[in-house]
Amino acid sequence: MELLSKINSPDDIKGLGKEELQKLCAEIREHIISCCSQNPGHIGASLGTVELSVALHYLYNTPKDKIVWDVGHQAYAHKILTGRRDQFVNNRKYKGLSGFPKMSESKYDAFGVGHSSTSISAALGMVVASEINNNKNKVVAIIGDGALTGGLAFEGLNNAGAKQSDILVILNDNQISIDPNVGALHNHLLKITTSQIYNETKNRIWNIIGSKKLRTLFQRFTFSTKVAFFRSGSLFESLGFRYFGVVDGNDLPKLIKTLGHIKDIPGPKLLHIITKKGKGYIPAENDQIVWHAPGTFDKNTGKRISSPDEKRSRYQDVFGETLLSLARENVKIVGVTPAMPTGCSMNILMKEMPNRAFDVGIAEQHAVTFSAGLATQGLLPYCNIYSSFMQRAYDNVIHDVATQKLKVIFCLDRAGIVGEDGATHHGVFDLAYLRCVPNLTIFSPLNEVELKDILYSVQFPEYGATAIRYPRGYGEGLEWKGNFKKIEPGKAQLLQDGSDIAVLSIGPVGNSVIIAAEKAKESGINIMHYNMRFIKPLDIDAINCAAAGCKTIITVEDGSVSGGLYSAVSEYVATNSLNVKVIGLGVPDRFIEQGTVEELIGECGYDVNGIYNTIINVARKK
Repeated sequence: MELLSKINSPDDIKGLGKEELQKLCAEIREHIISCCSQNPGHIGASLGTVELSVALHYLYNTPKDKIVWDVGHQAYAHKILTGRRDQFVNNRKYKGLSGFPKMSESKYDAFGVGHSSTSISAALGMVVASEINNNKNKVVAIIGDGALTGGLAFEGLNNAGAKQSDILVILNDNQISIDPNVGALHNHLLKITTSQIYNETKNRIWNIIGSKKLRTLFQRFTFSTKVAFFRSGSLFESLGFRYFGVVDGNDLPKLIKTLGHIKDIPGPKLLHIITKKGKGYIPAENDQIVWHAPGTFDKNTGKRISSPDEKRSRYQDVFGETLLSLARENVKIVGVTPAMPTGCSMNILMKEMPNRAFDVGIAEQHAVTFSAGLATQGLLPYCNIYSSFMQRAYDNVIHDVATQKLKVIFCLDRAGIVGEDGATHHGVFDLAYLRCVPNLTIFSPLNEVELKDILYSVQFPEYGATAIRYPRGYGEGLEWKGNFKKIEPGKAQLLQDGSDIAVLSIGPVGNSVIIAAEKAKESGINIMHYNMRFIKPLDIDAINCAAAGCKTIITVEDGSVSGGLYSAVSEYVATNSLNVKVIGLGVPDRFIEQGTVEELIGECGYDVNGIYNTIINVARKK
């Protein structure tokens, strides 16, 4: 890292020559690969945007000029160039760097990100603020072609085009987000990338023309020509953007030259670049889906290092295999996912029944309302959305599903603390934000067997719209394949009877309660433990039993204590004047940063030790 070791800020690259900049890109790639081989991260997209990061910081005066990344999967080179080279080895680690741009982490991170399609709207806000403040700051938004399917991106484009503000949007087109991109927009962009002759000719003429008036006339002419013959950049130009492209985003000299030409052209501009996900590392180039976030690996051979946990089934695979099994028997079942078929294992159904499984792109709101439309015609949609992403479709759940009493099964993967992705990805709010919605059943399984059985049970008429939330990662190692058992709505399960302290848990965290209760028993404390399973409808018989038999109830949940199980139980106890104290364990009222699941649950105090210590403290006060 001869060059990279001397780069402590973007100012340090501005005096480098072309060959040195190329060498710097190679060293950045080497640093990303080396760090991510031991400390897993989103390596694929970031390897593809090394040249873009270098070019932007070479040409623009950051942090005065603002660079706004979308999602943030592709921002590793940006972090390395902006004073975080040596810290990058601790990227996504507990107390280390965030895996995404974060305003509180660096002045070069203009906007905190993690969810898709936000960059254009945020960048436009900065542009308008700059105009109001009479600043001359330049603002660049980078958005991937997958994120461009999100409706928010088009809301931002529409507003920016109408205002004719001075903004540059860079469309980073690598034709894949996590899974291959889908939809009409993707097909449109694909056609643009094959129109090289037109685009090169247009750019040559544009560079020759010097007069602003002639350029305006030429822009109008090229727009009408494209509409009639090429239809390439017409989508963006119809929104008021000056379209440039297509440019090889991994060709650093060409990228710098192109950005230099358009940097000072006023008004809204869109530069369409093509990058290769995994660029410069053959294993990542050859298997872009796996190498989006591959885990640990041997950097020399590319061989991925398996985890001992892989002998157990992942919750997502229990979902995927069970859904296929149910769909074979029930012709009404269909699957819906917003761009996560591999991540949620919907690809299992897609492979065997492609006409009954739908990837709608990064469009959670559409996924929910599309599912509602399917339900109106008698189909039974299983709509799988990551818990933190479901937050984006909250109104659709209320207005389009619950209000109309439509039967949609929401499968909320990655519920609870998810680990290294941090605050933007923890699915800790779903119990709270869904519990207040009428006409909605909410369930969280203790283990793989309960997940399989609830996926089966929701087919029956006594279930309406239902949310099933389950965590990222591996289950308890149980043998879950086999006969289905019907689960009665709103019925808790008594796992252990006792008379000293009652513990009510929901979801897989109940397995930690089981271990803590066994430890407490060794200390002479007898625990009554209910696996609540449902937070709505709530099993009031279980709460009444716990209140009658014990003086203290401890609730345990892998989610926000505010609004979740603790709140539900406390509300019932208060409303019915039950003589029992309620203590809540779960995620406190603050955002939890990155780290391993074990580290973060321990920090929040509801791991085995936290549960056990709470039990001991309560027992001592009796």
